[in-house]
Amino acid sequence: MTISVIMYKRLGISNTDIALYTGWLYLPWVIKPFWSPFVDIISTKRHWTLTMQWLIAAAFAGIAFALPTPLWFSLTLAVFWMVGFTSATHDIAADGYYMLALSEHQQSLYVGIRSTFYRVATVVGQGLLVIIAGALETTTGDIPLSWAIVFAILSLLFLGFALYHSWAMPKVESKAGKLRSASDVWREFVDVFTEFFRKKQVGVAIIFMLLYRLPEAQLVKLINPFLLDPAEAGGLGLSTAQVGVVYGTVGIIGLTLGGIVGGIVAARRGLGFWLRPMAWSMSLTCLTFVYLSFATDAPLAVVNICVSIEQFGYGFGFTAYMLYLIYFSEGHHRTAHYSICTGFMALGMMLPGMAAGWIQEAVGYQNFFIWTMICCLATIGVTYLIRIDPSFGVKK
Repeated sequence: MTISVIMYKRLGISNTDIALYTGWLYLPWVIKPFWSPFVDIISTKRHWTLTMQWLIAAAFAGIAFALPTPLWFSLTLAVFWMVGFTSATHDIAADGYYMLALSEHQQSLYVGIRSTFYRVATVVGQGLLVIIAGALETTTGDIPLSWAIVFAILSLLFLGFALYHSWAMPKVESKAGKLRSASDVWREFVDVFTEFFRKKQVGVAIIFMLLYRLPEAQLVKLINPFLLDPAEAGGLGLSTAQVGVVYGTVGIIGLTLGGIVGGIVAARRGLGFWLRPMAWSMSLTCLTFVYLSFATDAPLAVVNICVSIEQFGYGFGFTAYMLYLIYFSEGHHRTAHYSICTGFMALGMMLPGMAAGWIQEAVGYQNFFIWTMICCLATIGVTYLIRIDPSFGVKK
């Protein structure tokens, strides 16, 4: 998502169109719960995982070939759309395979390693590859060619992953033992959704899922355009490579540290105690971008500090959100209900994000960031609506 925003900005697409069209890329994650049961019963998790990796490799190659063509915008959007569906399907299959291939002890043992590799992948995607694109832009002077090379590299990476995993992933499940009738699948599907919408406080919970990240849903769409836009347009005028360092590396480190600290403190006093402090943390740190929008000549070191503070605050505050999803998902269909919750989570990012570019172009960066601060009232407000067991999250 982030790399597409930066690429489109460098290729001259308006903020309105960037936010609107890349916002639609969240849709596969919104509707993921509707097809996840079929991933579970058709073929194996290993087969789904490998197939999606091959498709993603082909998709990135398609973007690389499409960028130099006259129809590059429409073609790349279509391929990004395909990547969204394949990525969401890969997520379903990989999670299921992880639980099937490893014992409960091994799952606990490797969860930290899994999380670490996720962060490494984020730094590589949002940091290193963007830095490479920036270096190529400077060297070649050809922006479309530079990004085509980056996506060719991505395609080769996923090709390598698919080849390696074809050899390394053990076959731990049988197709024959998985077959169920369509009526059984449909009955379970209906039961899952019926039970979810009969939960206590389900309406309030959905409001929380949709509004807790209202400021960040808009902010995240415009951070990179703000960093890239020249001062006369209200931005900071950073180069592509600098954005790769500031947001894709320093920012991700801040986000990761915020999440780690959030998890540690939540384990000590519980979600009930930390919910509102975490919401305030995520809200108040948005002030850093209000400051930067008025100080567009700020030194790069100050920009790095501001971005790291905002991302740390977001990571810390996001801990409360994820813990609440786990809390609300408790019950007989815990995994399926958590998947539904993540669908609402994606919807809460998708809808506000689609309008963010239009709002920014209408009012300018300064007023846009002030607007996101006003939206923080929603983040704080929804924490007063939900009810949480005070002991939830406390380490036993």
